[in-house]
Amino acid sequence: MMRTDRHTSLATSHQGQSLNALIRAEVLPQLADYFALLDAHGLDARFNGAPVFGQGDVFLPGKIAIGLAHLLTLTPRDAAPFAGYLSGTRRLMTLIVTLPIESWGIYYALMGLNRLRKAGLLEAAVEPECLARLKGTLDWRHFVEADSLRLMALPTNYYGVAFGIARLRMLMGWEDASAGDALLTKTLDHYERYSGEFGFSDETEGEGRFDRYSILLAAEFCERFIETELPVTPRLTTLLAQSAQLALQCASADGDGFGFGRSIGPYGDTGIVEILATAARLGVLDDEERRYAYAFCVRAAAKYVDFWVDRGMNSVNLWRDGRRTDGYRGTHRMLGENFSLIHQLLSTTELWAEAGQADDVPPDDLGDWLTRRQPAFQLNWFARGLYERALVTRRDRGRVFTLPLINGGEGQHDNAPYYPIPFSPRLIEGLPESGADHPQLLPRLVLADGSVLLPTSFIQEIKTWHEGDEQVISYRQPGLNRVGERGPVLDTRVTLTTEYRFGPGRISRLDVLHPDPSAEIASLSLAFACFSSGARTGNVGGGFGVDFDDGGIARFEAQGYDVLDVQEPPARGLEGLTSGPARTHLQFSGTTSQKVASLQVRWTLSYR
Repeated sequence: MMRTDRHTSLATSHQGQSLNALIRAEVLPQLADYFALLDAHGLDARFNGAPVFGQGDVFLPGKIAIGLAHLLTLTPRDAAPFAGYLSGTRRLMTLIVTLPIESWGIYYALMGLNRLRKAGLLEAAVEPECLARLKGTLDWRHFVEADSLRLMALPTNYYGVAFGIARLRMLMGWEDASAGDALLTKTLDHYERYSGEFGFSDETEGEGRFDRYSILLAAEFCERFIETELPVTPRLTTLLAQSAQLALQCASADGDGFGFGRSIGPYGDTGIVEILATAARLGVLDDEERRYAYAFCVRAAAKYVDFWVDRGMNSVNLWRDGRRTDGYRGTHRMLGENFSLIHQLLSTTELWAEAGQADDVPPDDLGDWLTRRQPAFQLNWFARGLYERALVTRRDRGRVFTLPLINGGEGQHDNAPYYPIPFSPRLIEGLPESGADHPQLLPRLVLADGSVLLPTSFIQEIKTWHEGDEQVISYRQPGLNRVGERGPVLDTRVTLTTEYRFGPGRISRLDVLHPDPSAEIASLSLAFACFSSGARTGNVGGGFGVDFDDGGIARFEAQGYDVLDVQEPPARGLEGLTSGPARTHLQFSGTTSQKVASLQVRWTLSYR
C-alpha cells in the first residue's frame, strides 16, 4: 500500500505514458484475467476466497457482459486470444442469462450487446436462444412504472439509467423509440425541477441531498446520448460545461477526485474522469483546459493501477488493509466493482480517443497549472431557499479540500461522508456508515433527555469573505438534527452559528451553540480519526493540543472540552477510512450540568 504519512505524489509511475498505452498495458490484462477465471469455473468461480455468484450482486451479470464486449472489441481478430475470447463469451452469456439482474446491471448488459452488434459480433458471440431470453429480461419496466414513469424507490439518477436502457432496446430492434423519448422527457423535466437555477441535481425530490452524482449526472446523461447515437441537447451541453468547471476545481495533481459522499474511493476519482472525458469529447473545454483535463485523467488511471489495485488480490481494494467502504459496495460485490471500474476507464479512454488525445503524452506540470488556473477558494451554490446547499472548494499547498453543505433528505443525514467538514483524500476522510456515534470533526451533543443532536442538515445564511490571510465561511442553523430517524429531524432546542477559517496550512472551525432555556446539554464530544501518528498531547487555553511526529496533519487543537482520549492505533471499528487505516483516533469530551446561554467549541488543524 502507498504510504500516507507525507504529502508526496501518488502518481509517480507511468511518467511519459499516454492514457491508451497505460490502459492497454495495465487494465486490459486485468480484464483478461477475469475472463479466464469465469470461463474456467463458471458458476463455481471463486474470487479472493469467496464465491463469485449467489452473493446478491444483481449488477454483476451486466458488468460481465460489458466486460466481455470490451475484451472482444479491443482484441484484434487476428490475434491469438480472439478465438478463445469469442467461444468463451458464448458460454458465459448463456450462464449470465440465468442470473438475477436489475437496473444498472440491465444497462451494462445492453451496452455490451449493443457494442457487439455495432462490431458485427453479436450473432457470433451470443446464442439465438440466449438473445431471445435477454430481450425479455433486459427491460426498464422492471424498475420504472410503465404508465406513470415513476421510479420504484430509487434515487433520481436512475431515470438516466432507464432512458439508456430504452434507447439501447430501440437500437437493438426490440422496441420503438416512444419509450426512450418519454423517459428522456421525464428525465430532463425531473432534472430541471430539482436542479433549479444552479444546475446540480438533487438526489431527492427537493429535500436538499447532493452527492458526487449531482455533479456527475450531466456527464452521465451526455454519455447516454453519445452511447445511443443521439445529438446532445444544448441545455445538457451547458450543464456539462458547468460540471466540468467544478470538476477541475476539485481535481488534484495526484489524480484525486471527489472526497465526499457515499461509495467514493476510486469512484470519486473516476467521477471526475467521466466528467472531463465527456466534456472533451463534446468540445466544452478550451484547448488548454482539455490538455490538463487529459493529464488529470492519466493521473487518475495511474492512481487506480498503483494505489487502488492490490496486486496480491488481483483486484481493486476497497475493503482490506484498513480500507473501508459502505455496505452498498460490500465484499459481496468485489468482482463486480472491478468490472465497473474497468468499464469506466475503458469507456472514458474511448471518449478521449474520439477527442483525438488518447495517445498523447500528458503535460507533466498538472499541479502548477491547477494552482495557477483554479481558484484558491470558491463557493458553488447547489440550492437556495429555506435551507441552503453549497460546496466550498479550497486549494492550498497542493491539497484540495471540499466542504459539502449538502446534507438534507433521507438516508445520509447522519453519515460521515456527507458531513459539513473539509474532506481531502488521505488527510481528512469520513468513516463510512459510522453514523452518529463517532461523528468525524463535528460536535455531538447529548441532551438530558437522551436526544442526540448533530449540526448537519438545516443550514441557512451561508456567507463568505476574505480576512487577512484567511478565507472565511459562516452559516447558521435554526436547530440541530436529532438523529435516530431515517430523515433529519429539526430540534430547535439548540441553535448554532458555525465559522470555518481557511489559512495557509491551517483550518479552524468555531461553533457557537445557543441552548433554549428548556434544554440541558448533558455531554459534548468531538471525534477525529486521522492518518497521522506519533501523538504528543498538551494543554492549550481551554482545551488540548496534539502534535504529530508523522503524517500530513502536524497539529490538532480543540477547545471547549474537558477530556482527551488518544488511541494509537484506533480501536477496532474506528480505523477504517476510505484510503486506508487511520493511525490515531482522538476523542474529546465534556459535560455541563447547568443550563447556559451559549457554549463555544473550536478546533484548529494544521497540515504539512
